[in-house]
Amino acid sequence: MRAAVYSRKGVAREVLSVVELPDPQPGAGEVRVRISFSAVNPTDWKMRVSEAPMVGPQQTPNQDGSGVIDSVGDGVDSSRVGQRVWIFHAAWQRTGGTAAEFVVLPEGQAVPVPDGVDLSFAGALGIPFITAHGCLYSDGPIEGRTILVAGGAGAVGNAAIQLAVHGGARVIATVSSEEKGRLASAAGAHVVVNYRDADAAQQIRAAAPGGVSRIIEVALGTNRELNLAVLAPHGVIVTYANELTDPEIPVRTLMTMNATLRFALVYVFTPEQVAAATRGITQALEAGALAALLPEHRFTLDQIADAHDAVEAGVLGKVLIEL
Repeated sequence: MRAAVYSRKGVAREVLSVVELPDPQPGAGEVRVRISFSAVNPTDWKMRVSEAPMVGPQQTPNQDGSGVIDSVGDGVDSSRVGQRVWIFHAAWQRTGGTAAEFVVLPEGQAVPVPDGVDLSFAGALGIPFITAHGCLYSDGPIEGRTILVAGGAGAVGNAAIQLAVHGGARVIATVSSEEKGRLASAAGAHVVVNYRDADAAQQIRAAAPGGVSRIIEVALGTNRELNLAVLAPHGVIVTYANELTDPEIPVRTLMTMNATLRFALVYVFTPEQVAAATRGITQALEAGALAALLPEHRFTLDQIADAHDAVEAGVLGKVLIEL
């Protein structure tokens, strides 16, 4: 099979190449998926440049993707052959990611795609939607609650809006431009606020006089003052991303609000959280509540470095490698 690989950490154009590798074979409890789409997330380029040791002498990148199961290992129902699936965590502590013609992984990480859902959309579900679901439901049901989603045009933020609306929440989203505001509105946000406006906090408070009960946060330090101004007593802030410098935590202020500050990393979600997320995402897909709303940027496997560079540069939308 053809696969993108790197054998050392570094700049995309210096370390990534496309090579021929033996077709992988599924072991017990595993499935092999013929990849249709491989999604590139920020975590993929960050792993490529991080100081963390590699798990093997050669790594195929990318965690998320979609395709069709073409072979199963012992203990896996043979009826899964031919099933369309979306994939998550393919390269987490494994050497085989989705930037290849085939990937082998535990069958639980290959989730059936409902009829009518395009594989290009399904291929980009993994990290963004599982992260969003875990953040939204980390402190219980959301029906009837008012939730603030920071970065409503980002992959996780846009996913969080769609899942929250499907879950019965009222959603306020923050963005930095009119274009991004349209993407947040399309996802179903009831109120959209440009966080750069001098009166952003007042706009949010006008929409939620009692404050917001949960905040899904992408930039904890940058948005600290805004969050403190709009969080309701006993509210929860869940952050799923880090910034270049760690923020100062206003402990006393959060204490007097009896607030909860929670951190979320999708790779270390509990099995129960992951299972709840895949169930919730599947239910939302079957209900027609999720849609591919973000701009899509497609690359070929031979353009793997360009795809990684696009995500590293912060391109708006989803980056996909089509195989």
